[in-house]
Amino acid sequence: MTNQLLIIEDNEQNLYLMRFLLEKNGFTVAWAQDGRTGVEMAGKLRPQAILLDIQLPEMDGYAVAAELQKDPALRAIPIIAVTSYAMVGDRERVLAAGATGYIEKPINPETFVAEIRSFLPAGGSGQGGTP
Repeated sequence: MTNQLLIIEDNEQNLYLMRFLLEKNGFTVAWAQDGRTGVEMAGKLRPQAILLDIQLPEMDGYAVAAELQKDPALRAIPIIAVTSYAMVGDRERVLAAGATGYIEKPINPETFVAEIRSFLPAGGSGQGGTP
């Protein structure tokens, strides 16, 4: 099984931190900076999981999650919302749109990789670091 993750995130600082942490722990990371490109890349790459910001240009994260859920070939890929949307009801709305998991920004560098791994199918823990 591949250890490739797709990050759909338009903020370069957030993208840099997530990529750094994940690559340091054995994952291969691809990324898209808008929702529409992210959906296209998911179809081509078939990553192990998709880390999805909600506030995106072109197509917001809710629409991205819904679009990914329409495709039977992509439906089984975990979608982990990594978002600053933290008001009452935001978590539920993200999960209802098709996300498998939810992580609030700002991310905690100490726990981020473990949180991501908790949403991955068995055997998808990356090549390095601790499971």
